[in-house]
Amino acid sequence: MMDSKNFLELVRNRYSCRAYKPLDVEKEKQDYIMECVRLAPSAVNYQPWKFHIIRSDEDKAKIRECYDREWFKTAPMYVIASIQHDEEWVRADGKRHGNIDIAIAVEHLCLAATEQGLASCWVCNFDAERCKALFRMPDNEEPAVFIPLGYAADEPREKRRKEIDTIFV
Repeated sequence: MMDSKNFLELVRNRYSCRAYKPLDVEKEKQDYIMECVRLAPSAVNYQPWKFHIIRSDEDKAKIRECYDREWFKTAPMYVIASIQHDEEWVRADGKRHGNIDIAIAVEHLCLAATEQGLASCWVCNFDAERCKALFRMPDNEEPAVFIPLGYAADEPREKRRKEIDTIFV
């Protein structure tokens, strides 16, 4: 059995990084993280996602057009997590599960990055239509999350979370 304290420590160490060192992320670490994402669970195991790895200068310029923040520009690489709507599971009452499935996979990515000594941040406040056009995504694909990835150049802020007795009933 795995030591649960290690997972708790990992979760405590993950934070939303807002400054990155100008260092490349090693291919071995990228591969490890993507394998962790690949193994993420999804509704009915449909895996309705696509992950665009952004490393080239040309693609970095495109993604930065969709989210123009100085801190974001410091990341050495990015991942665009997209939902494949024609592949997502839909519950009998019409509830679509693509957003849930992509969230699970993205958090696998962020936790795996933390384990590898890297930093990340969820970015959802971006121009999705511009992203879709610049990266020539098909109609069924929705860019849902940008994840900048790299070595942290900042320090984690204190986590503010609700008290445990207010969220478990």
